[in-house]
Amino acid sequence: MRATRTDKPAALRTGRFSKAKKTLMLLTMVAPAAIWLLLLRYLPMGGLVLAFKEYKINPRNPTFISNLLNSKWVSFDNFKFLFMTDDAWVMVRNTLAYNLVFIVLGIIVPVAFAIMMNELTHKFVAKTYQTMMFFPYFLSWVVVSYFLNAFLDAQYGMIPHLQAAAGGGVTSWYTTPGPWPFILVFANLWKNVGYSTILYLAAIAGIDATQYEAAAIDGASKWQQIFHVTIPNLRSMIAILFILNVGKIFNADFGLFYNVPMQNGALFPVTQVVDTYIYYAMLNTGNIGMTSAAGLLQNVIGLFCILGANRVIKRIDSESALF
Repeated sequence: MRATRTDKPAALRTGRFSKAKKTLMLLTMVAPAAIWLLLLRYLPMGGLVLAFKEYKINPRNPTFISNLLNSKWVSFDNFKFLFMTDDAWVMVRNTLAYNLVFIVLGIIVPVAFAIMMNELTHKFVAKTYQTMMFFPYFLSWVVVSYFLNAFLDAQYGMIPHLQAAAGGGVTSWYTTPGPWPFILVFANLWKNVGYSTILYLAAIAGIDATQYEAAAIDGASKWQQIFHVTIPNLRSMIAILFILNVGKIFNADFGLFYNVPMQNGALFPVTQVVDTYIYYAMLNTGNIGMTSAAGLLQNVIGLFCILGANRVIKRIDSESALF
């Protein structure tokens, strides 16, 4: 009895040491990401106070903290420039309209491609298609803009040369706003559809094969298997990506709308979005507070959009909601 009493505390100490060692190893693995999140995501949130101040640099004391503390408090004046200018309606309309199209097509097109690629029986062909579709995702919008310029440039572009060779009128693409909504939507899909397709393809790969076998035994055709097995199993992935994309509905891809049209003022009616408008306002006024106010407003709207979209999804299918 005495031996068992003395051995029990030793066993407890050994178990606690093993548990503490395991916890320390896990914390060590998480630490780099936690430090990155703290330094680059949470610490900069203190700068949100810039949205409510008229930030000015004092030449005698150019430190950020000193200038921040001594800058004049202007309350919500920095938010007014987003809504009180002649271009406010244009940029808001373009931002919301483009993002709605991106969200809808960003679901339909990748799901369709993922289903088609899943039906490919030759593995080499399937891998080749995956690589070709995924490659544009890693390209900078600057590179994409020069690719597009090779087709549309009035002097050296392929399409104007073909138009001239055909004897028709040559379109000045960079001064004609009409085609650019379609060009921008196509460019966004071309660059990003591969990434979403891989996500949906991974979700399809996780579907239990017995569901397809049972559907085939019941006499379901390939189309019926897609509509009654594949798509229902993609609901959670579609819902999560939909919620995340809705959260960015008031944000625009700055690289897409700034670089692809070559910063052409003639195209502003169809290319001016919130992010480019803020950039040009910053260049003209030098007011950092305006950019901070715009960023804060975008994130607040995004938060409410995420909460709203998640609530709608939760009512339709509670298992597919994000939280």
